[in-house]
Amino acid sequence: MPKAEPTEISPTVAKVSPTKVSIPKESGKPKATLNLGNILKPPVKEQSEEKPKTQLPDRAFTPEELAATWQQFSETKKNQVAEYHLLSRGYELNGSTLHVTLANPVEEPLLLGLKTELVGFLRERLGNNTIQVSSHIKQVESQKFAYTNKEKFDAMAQQNPMLLRLKDRFGLDPDF
Repeated sequence: MPKAEPTEISPTVAKVSPTKVSIPKESGKPKATLNLGNILKPPVKEQSEEKPKTQLPDRAFTPEELAATWQQFSETKKNQVAEYHLLSRGYELNGSTLHVTLANPVEEPLLLGLKTELVGFLRERLGNNTIQVSSHIKQVESQKFAYTNKEKFDAMAQQNPMLLRLKDRFGLDPDF
């Protein structure tokens, strides 16, 4: 095999000419990257072309008008059984706040999903922007059931203390 002779490599230096890098000036167009220099500057508010709504004075409403409007809204939700059932229970009126009583915590997300639409409907129909809807969960006390003879006797003795005297006088045993 022939031996390859090392060849001499001459170093070549490429000359790079300096180029001007132009930095674009800030324009009104949004940039895709964040400019750290603008973090401390207050944000510029864009003016929308929408006309502000003129707010009419709040009109007083009667409980009968509120009940009729509530019923109209509940009729629109008749095809959603859970929402209709929740709305058919009614409310308590306290000033301009409607308090809806919920039977359990499961109903709370259901009312929250319905609340925006309900408040908007009531405010529009009744002409009063102060109407609010709030909810509270009704606390139900669970009854303890008496299963054994002793528990049954204690429950009856709590209602009628004379049973304790009879038990002591005649030497009765309620466990038997």
